[in-house]
Amino acid sequence: MPESTADFTAALRTALAGADTADARALWRALGTGGVIAALYPDGGTQPDPRRLAALLAELDAHSPLGVTLSVCVQVATVLPLLAEAATTGPVADTVAGMVRGETVVALAVTDAGASGSDLLDATTRTKLGDDAVTVDGRKDWITNATTCDAALVLARHREPRHFTSFCWLLVPRSTPGVTVESAGRAFAGSGVGHLRFDGVALEPGALVGRPGRALAGFARQVGVERLAGALWSRALCRRLMTGLGDWLRSRPAADGTLWDHPAVRDRYARCLVALRQLDALCAPLLDGPPGPPSTATGMVLKVAAAETAETITAEAVHLRGADAFRDGGEAALRTEAAMFGIAGGATGTMLAGLADHADDLLGSGP
Repeated sequence: MPESTADFTAALRTALAGADTADARALWRALGTGGVIAALYPDGGTQPDPRRLAALLAELDAHSPLGVTLSVCVQVATVLPLLAEAATTGPVADTVAGMVRGETVVALAVTDAGASGSDLLDATTRTKLGDDAVTVDGRKDWITNATTCDAALVLARHREPRHFTSFCWLLVPRSTPGVTVESAGRAFAGSGVGHLRFDGVALEPGALVGRPGRALAGFARQVGVERLAGALWSRALCRRLMTGLGDWLRSRPAADGTLWDHPAVRDRYARCLVALRQLDALCAPLLDGPPGPPSTATGMVLKVAAAETAETITAEAVHLRGADAFRDGGEAALRTEAAMFGIAGGATGTMLAGLADHADDLLGSGP
């Protein structure tokens, strides 16, 4: 087990060196075999170490398509912690062990076909909990790893009232009769994004993850780690993009030197640097803190900052590169995919509305 972040990064690079980094399942297997997934949670904990998480996302961003990084990010920041905190024995514990070894891929099935956007209280995927059996019916849309998973961690309603205590988690093997999967197309190549349908799916009682009524509370807490992961990933992506853009500007001939020599170009580039440094500053205190979710308000700030920084820098890269940005795999395509930072884990508009409710706390948190 690596003892430091440097040792972890070395083990990570060794694992990636022999892996197909464009294949999410093959990459996940390599991370498990190389001990990387286990080492992400030091001292037997259930939450990823922030610095190791940052190293993982930076290396994946450098070597893998965005969709493959998304596949890994959802599992390490959200799925594994949720399952590990509930795991004792039985199918849940077996699934956690399989994920750590890189043998099992689990989709996080939260976004509901019957609800609008982030309004999970209106979710219509339902379960009936019995002493001897559990059934589930419904549909989950736009689920990462849907087409490549072995099982899905499904948020389902077990009570009718529109209340946060009306939901539970179910671990649903993909091979269970009544489970069907539909691809969502070519979006986020490598992420396995798709739609999951559950028609009279019958499960053993051991499929229940944790206590009924606690699912939304646990998810609301864990999503803070997902938002931190998104900020760390956005930071890595933007730094990589800025480095490449700076090299390109310095090499691109212009009438009186290179594009880098033009004050207007340097001004636009410098504004991107400021945006990136602001995101760095938001992430820095959390990198030195203990594993675990940041506060609700901090998580929302990170979410908005990650989305706005990615949009600012990808938009400027497209503007400055011009026609070159529209080549295959260029900045224009990356900008489209990076819009994910403003949607996944809660839309930016929803985050801003929530932040307004925390205004007194945030204004009082300064020096």
